[in-house]
Amino acid sequence: MVRGRLRGSPTVATLVSCAQIRVKADTIMTDPSPRSRAIARALIIDDHPLFCDALALTLRGVADVAHVDRAHALAEALDKLTERAPDLMLLDLDLPDVEGLDGLIRLRAVAPDIPVLVVSSMGEPRLIRAALSAGAQGFVPKHSGREAFRQALEAIGRGQTWLPDGFVDDADDAASDALERLSHLTRQQAKILDLLCQGRLNKQIAWELSIAETTVKAHVTAIMRKLGVQSRTQAVLIAQQIKFAAFVPEG
Repeated sequence: MVRGRLRGSPTVATLVSCAQIRVKADTIMTDPSPRSRAIARALIIDDHPLFCDALALTLRGVADVAHVDRAHALAEALDKLTERAPDLMLLDLDLPDVEGLDGLIRLRAVAPDIPVLVVSSMGEPRLIRAALSAGAQGFVPKHSGREAFRQALEAIGRGQTWLPDGFVDDADDAASDALERLSHLTRQQAKILDLLCQGRLNKQIAWELSIAETTVKAHVTAIMRKLGVQSRTQAVLIAQQIKFAAFVPEG
């Protein structure tokens, strides 16, 4: 794991073992000086156009990234992934169409082989830990300078993990545990859980997703089994732990 300089990455045991996310063992580097993989194409996912422009210039300046695309919402990013896959995604967690770490989880489920660098104005240690547990390859605060981005891209190119200077991974918390459980869900189950969080009934979910109500019931049963809970309400409570409110310091 890299904190302000290149260094071997830790194990990814907290990243999930489900088939959809498929965190590969090659992210755990045994060679202290692995060869860096060039990043030729990047996708910035952020709803602030000026920041996107500045970040695009930074990527070109510090890493010679030739092609930089932009998406201002998660839905737009998912559409772009079907057109041409980038070598790297740079994600702001605070998007208009998702909340908390949901966007990161959905990107990892759809494109598990593309590294995601979280670039956020929020830098709480609990949020950084949770982002890593959800599959992020690194975390760079938005106020960071060009050198931090250069080192982060070098680390990711080597298959390593990048963390900001001063970060201390001193404890696990409920949000990280929730992420580990949630990451076992399939993409369809994640959609259904999101609708359950919105208070939808099985019949309403079936209509919205164009599936049979019996299929919804089967998915809900599978969701509860994977999350280790006994009721829909408990499943919703698990999901709520990855919302931004869970990472705001108390007091």
